[in-house]
Amino acid sequence: MISHFSSAHRRLLRYVRALVIGVLLCAAYAAAAASVSFEESPLTVDAANGQFEFLVEMAVSPAQRSQGLMFRESLAEDRGMLFDFGKPQRATMWMRNTYVPLDMLFIDMHGQITQIAANTEPLSDAMIASREPVRAVLELRGGVSAKLGIKPGDRVIHPLFADP
Repeated sequence: MISHFSSAHRRLLRYVRALVIGVLLCAAYAAAAASVSFEESPLTVDAANGQFEFLVEMAVSPAQRSQGLMFRESLAEDRGMLFDFGKPQRATMWMRNTYVPLDMLFIDMHGQITQIAANTEPLSDAMIASREPVRAVLELRGGVSAKLGIKPGDRVIHPLFADP
């Protein structure tokens, strides 16, 4: 019986039980997250020193935007994820359960990059917010923006930003 254990043993048993429950919840969350699928779309960044092609996964539904690039162990330099918010709004992102450093490019409704959060910290709950309303956020592997010379003011070419 548990009553024969000392209070230290009971605390240890509670800790182990909480740890096991936490591990099971994380595994269930990861399994549910793996069930979210994304359509892919080509995207071009028109920068001052050239045009750069990427294949991006589209995060358009609430479930897709919530999942993002979490639990990915790698991301190729020519791949990314485009978060579409549907209309301009202040965007807030984070790196919870995201193992790969990312560059977050905040994009206005016309496709212009308004700001870049470079090399975001993996696994961080720190909020990364747009300074102004944006239509979308493009996530690329950390360091890609600097490597290619992509800067605020450059334009993202994608059907999402086609002028009416």
